[in-house]
Amino acid sequence: MLVIRSLLFYLIALLTTPLYCLIGVLILPLPPQLRYRIMTQRGWTLITMWVIEHICGIKYVVEGAENIPDRPAVIYSKHQSAWETMALQFIFPPQVYIAKQELRWLPFFGWGLATISTIFIDRKAGARSKEKMVAAARNRLDNGFWIVIFPEGTRIAPGRRVKYKKGGAELARALDVPLVPVAHNAGEFWARNSWWKRPGTITVSIGRPVYPEGRDATTLTDVAETWIEDEVQRISTLPR
Repeated sequence: MLVIRSLLFYLIALLTTPLYCLIGVLILPLPPQLRYRIMTQRGWTLITMWVIEHICGIKYVVEGAENIPDRPAVIYSKHQSAWETMALQFIFPPQVYIAKQELRWLPFFGWGLATISTIFIDRKAGARSKEKMVAAARNRLDNGFWIVIFPEGTRIAPGRRVKYKKGGAELARALDVPLVPVAHNAGEFWARNSWWKRPGTITVSIGRPVYPEGRDATTLTDVAETWIEDEVQRISTLPR
């Protein structure tokens, strides 16, 4: 059943992804928040999350939802799989991601990213790129979007740990908004290098906002990292 469920997931994704990416191109003239709702909460992400739950058998519970601020901030999340990139869209208010600009030109995938107001950055541009990123992020906040940051920089397998990058903390300080730490154990059910999706219930834990006042980027990163990693250990289903 595990193999059949996983293959059904990929088959449905193969059918729906090109369709919604084309829809994304057609709706580009619409306001950003409306485009976001069409593509995520009423479109591709909604369908995909339904398939994940009802076909793959992966459900989730959220702890600490009361810690979500009432104004846009930086979502500072653990990154173990592709699952959280979709699930966060239903746990938090409308949000945008920061991605390297090369992804913008990928057929279908890049079109979808552009539709949901992704912030594209040129990593080779150095300080100039950071200035543009901050300006773009401030624009998204002004339009009611939250910013998603995966401080590890890539998906990290459960049980492993890497030092968090300071870019998210630097952005939070530049925008004068808090980091909202998010821990989860999605990688224990949706492994980053596996085709198969293991049924079970993912736990997503949201911590209290970490405010930049009185903290430099290093301290801000360390505080959020410590909470996330400790919480990941608490909710993990791996053998101790």
